[in-house]
Amino acid sequence: MAVKKILMLVGDFVEDYEVMVPFQMLVMVGHDVHVVCPGKKAGEQVATAIHDFEGHQTYSEKPGHNFTLNADFDAVDPAKYDALVVPGGRAPEYIRLNPRVIEIVQAFAAAKKPIAAVCHGQQVLVAAGIMEGKSCTAYPAVRPDIERAGGCWVDPNGTFSNAVVDGNLVTGPAWPAHPEWMRAFLKVLGSTIEP
Repeated sequence: MAVKKILMLVGDFVEDYEVMVPFQMLVMVGHDVHVVCPGKKAGEQVATAIHDFEGHQTYSEKPGHNFTLNADFDAVDPAKYDALVVPGGRAPEYIRLNPRVIEIVQAFAAAKKPIAAVCHGQQVLVAAGIMEGKSCTAYPAVRPDIERAGGCWVDPNGTFSNAVVDGNLVTGPAWPAHPEWMRAFLKVLGSTIEP
């Protein structure tokens, strides 16, 4: 398997499982994953939040772990990466306000490189203007954003355990979808895992 260089965009209160688990999965299969946050450098941390589905009208939120960044946001050159991952949580709602985040996402989309987003991560893709004509899934509260941006929201049928692939775009509705979402992303990346 060829090692891929993958960029992950995060911010404070990124969803704990949605940064930790994909990071660990992608590193486990041999990829080089750089996790960056606007305004922060390698060695600094972002706070995470744990979102859980406990029967309320929406998810609950609890303090998560701190996640240590391993690359500098200001040094990001999208041309040097093979793919992009955008986790969910509360971070997407404000990192999408950073013009450089938008430029980075647009560069990956223009180059038709694989992009994986989960839960609220799709808010960043909407803000970057790359959703028109694309099918995707997301946390249901993001549906209006996707549809207003010209995308087609695919209903996860309440299972939160699926993934949607549309060309280079791989999306999942929330962290319970990790196995299918990451499996689909690895396939789009051209990665194979030996049995």
